[in-house]
Amino acid sequence: MKFTFSILLIALLFSSANYSQTAKTQRYNPFSGTVVFSVEGGTTLASTDYAGLGVDYLGRLSIEYFFPAWTKSGFGLRAFGSAGFLKGSDSSLEPQEFRTNITTIGAGVVFDLSINDVAFPYLFAGVASLNFNPKGEGGVKLPNNEAGVYKTSEVNYLGELGIRFPVTDNLSLNLSGGVQISPNDWLDDQAKGVSNDMFFTAMGGISYSFLTEFDSDGDGVVDSKDMCANTPSGIKVDEFGCPFDSDRDGVPDYLDECAGTPQGAPVDKKGCPLDSDKDGVPDYTDLCPDTTPGVKIDEYGCPIDSDGDGVADHLDRCPDTPYEVEVDNYGCPVDEDLDGVPDHLDQCPGTLPGVQVDEKGCEIVIAPPTPEVNLNLLVLSSETSFEFNSAQLKPAAFPELDKMLEQMKKYPMSRWRIEGHTDNVGSEDGNIKMSKMRAESVLNYFVSRGIPKVRFEVAGMGSKSPVADNATPEGKAKNRRVEIKRVDK
Repeated sequence: MKFTFSILLIALLFSSANYSQTAKTQRYNPFSGTVVFSVEGGTTLASTDYAGLGVDYLGRLSIEYFFPAWTKSGFGLRAFGSAGFLKGSDSSLEPQEFRTNITTIGAGVVFDLSINDVAFPYLFAGVASLNFNPKGEGGVKLPNNEAGVYKTSEVNYLGELGIRFPVTDNLSLNLSGGVQISPNDWLDDQAKGVSNDMFFTAMGGISYSFLTEFDSDGDGVVDSKDMCANTPSGIKVDEFGCPFDSDRDGVPDYLDECAGTPQGAPVDKKGCPLDSDKDGVPDYTDLCPDTTPGVKIDEYGCPIDSDGDGVADHLDRCPDTPYEVEVDNYGCPVDEDLDGVPDHLDQCPGTLPGVQVDEKGCEIVIAPPTPEVNLNLLVLSSETSFEFNSAQLKPAAFPELDKMLEQMKKYPMSRWRIEGHTDNVGSEDGNIKMSKMRAESVLNYFVSRGIPKVRFEVAGMGSKSPVADNATPEGKAKNRRVEIKRVDK
């Protein structure tokens, strides 16, 4: 019994390890989860104290259950019953011949192995209860049997090697050879020598499988659990029998020409991200999904807008509009008074229709020529030249500044100093800041009209250099000023 128990334990451990290491990586074992009923017949070959080996016959019925497995090998349990005869002859013994009736009921563990699903070798090991009845000529019990010298039932050990050949999905042909070992020496009614009796079997028969699970598409997942029947041969599948879809885009890997598509991105039947407007940017990253064919686009799938005015280049009639300038639907700067000078350059907005204007958008006034005046100093009053409490120049200051501009252009080597001044109202830091901002506003005016910045120096003087008494409103007004001086003389 210890030997048999060891065989059963090793079989269980081997099968468990084999299942855990290879589960769902090989083709499904056709006998997995089935009940197999077998009818077999064959010969016995007794090995007893009789020197001559006698050949007789044996019949057997068995039922097996194979545990579920997703491997090329599997194991199960077998219960069986058999009946037949053993015989032998020896001229040196009395009687010279014997024939023993045997009946066996037993159980054990059976291993099977698939060879390309064409043949299934198996190994069986188990124990059995054997009833035997040794007889001689005429069917008369032999002396020791008649005398009751021994018990005619015992527990045997047995092993078997065999192979099954499937004929249909449920039916197979079997061939096997086995040995059954007695723990005693009475199968021939003799107890001679030092070896116990045993006998060998050679059998053939048929087996029929019940509860058979089929794997019609051969993907390793039985039909009852296969959610994707008819998977093409050789395609890797998941536990539900469906082809793997690594990026989960709905297109299985074996058909997916664009592996690694981001999850949730809409794809075509080839697994590639959709590009509805055919601009080369997939829909899931395309911020402008309806781009006109042939239009140049940026990395976000939107038409290129080189000047950033909100009108794409293919629609922009004024492609070089300065940044942040308001434009119309055609990408051109807005000209509200329709004087031909866009608003961002128009220093005289609201010009009446039909009035002739200069490049600044201001009305051209024909005046008699004035003698040239060499201006070396210009003082701008804050009240007339700047917005209240601001560094923003008023249009009223432009004519005076333009006179200085003519001087600067006429004498390109000249150098100038722009000083901002305030009255004594408020903090000195605030006054200095405001005075400098107004001076820089004047500087920006000159620079915007082509005078290099290096020709100027700018200073915010605050209230440090008053030209009038800050005790009176009139004096304060005179002190709020910007002076432009030529300093190269």
